[in-house]
Amino acid sequence: MADESAPTIIRRERLLQEIVDRGFLRVADASVELGVSAVTVRSDLTALELAGSIVRVHGGAMPRGAGTAGESSFESSLAHAAAAKLAIGRRAAAMVSSGQSVLLDVGTTALAVAHALARRTDLSDVLVVTNGLSIALALEPGMPRLSVVVTGGTLRPLQHSLVNPFASAFLESLHGDIAFIGCNGVDPEVGVTNVNLPEAEVKRRMMQSAARRVLVADASKLGSRRLGNVGPLSDFESLVTAGGPDADVVARLRVAGLQVVDADLPHAALG
Repeated sequence: MADESAPTIIRRERLLQEIVDRGFLRVADASVELGVSAVTVRSDLTALELAGSIVRVHGGAMPRGAGTAGESSFESSLAHAAAAKLAIGRRAAAMVSSGQSVLLDVGTTALAVAHALARRTDLSDVLVVTNGLSIALALEPGMPRLSVVVTGGTLRPLQHSLVNPFASAFLESLHGDIAFIGCNGVDPEVGVTNVNLPEAEVKRRMMQSAARRVLVADASKLGSRRLGNVGPLSDFESLVTAGGPDADVVARLRVAGLQVVDADLPHAALG
């Protein structure tokens, strides 16, 4: 733990690393973890912002470029591949049965799954656990047929997601029936990846807490590789996609052992 007497450059390097690793860091949390006053943290954040390393936001800071270097905000992603996400949501929600527990990831594709679950009036006694605030609100119309639990954790404003600390600790106590995991890349060789490291970490923990793991990703994600590793293809039962997936990429995913379900086609399973 750093303190007020630690060299300024070392303390600021540690602070910057924490911001990059988490995607968002509150002043209060930084003060406790670095062992310095909130005044010192704010001074360090000002210096890091002037250096072009971070962006100050209300209550804390985010890495500079968090919203532009490969990661779009939740709102700006809503219109992208909207029809494909709607189809994915319907097909994924159809995999859920009454009495099951569902772990539902963050993102706009997961949002489509949430809306589809809420519309399934045939379901009852389904528990949904999510680390997405927007996802939880989308599930609310399905209550009380659906019970909704939010993981807790540290808020990432860009995606309205909850990450570590605390998000993984909550998930460790669960044993869900099925997890729906979103991502930014599905590559036959590299596996499943995500642009944001803190969210990739929670995705891995969510996968470990579920008996079945299903990827949900539109066709634009297939063949892409991103920075944060989520897991190998072998960790997943299937991929539900839509939007005209590239036939060559689908074939390579088949060879790698992943079942690919094209939600645009009725009863279609490629692989």
